[in-house]
Amino acid sequence: IETKDGLTVWEDHFYPEILDPETLEPVPDGELGELVITPITKEAFPVIRYRTHDLTRLLPGTARSMRRLDRISARNDDMIILRGVNCFPTQFEELITMDKNLRPRYQCVLTKRGRMDHLTLVVEHAPGRTPEEINYSQFNLRKLIKDRMGVTVDVDVVDQVDSGEGKAKRIVDNR
Repeated sequence: IETKDGLTVWEDHFYPEILDPETLEPVPDGELGELVITPITKEAFPVIRYRTHDLTRLLPGTARSMRRLDRISARNDDMIILRGVNCFPTQFEELITMDKNLRPRYQCVLTKRGRMDHLTLVVEHAPGRTPEEINYSQFNLRKLIKDRMGVTVDVDVVDQVDSGEGKAKRIVDNR
């Protein structure tokens, strides 16, 4: 509170744990994992080990002796595992926004190719772009994803991504 460096967890009332999302085993402080909370003083409706699906890490206390929560970086239920690599839609979005020819409207379409999961990233191009600019952006984004994230994906650049009504649907699972 005084140092403005993360949320201080009031450990007299809440027991925070950070677990590995795959094994559900505790990870050391400072390591990224899923936040699990157990309220200690709740009496009317006790909750034990509530899984939030938020990915964060526990940090040591500073001004106060209680530990702090780092910023929530992603959600566990948004995670896509491709050939053993954990990928989040926000990682793709970060790479998409680096290209002025692309708009941050996209979908991650998961399919099966034989026994392997395959991802096609469908991205909307910015208006008024030439076919050459679109082809360059498509090639460049595929290469950036391979270099930065270590996975090979197909990239389709389209006029418009169908995101439906309300909140954009980022993951389409057709496996």
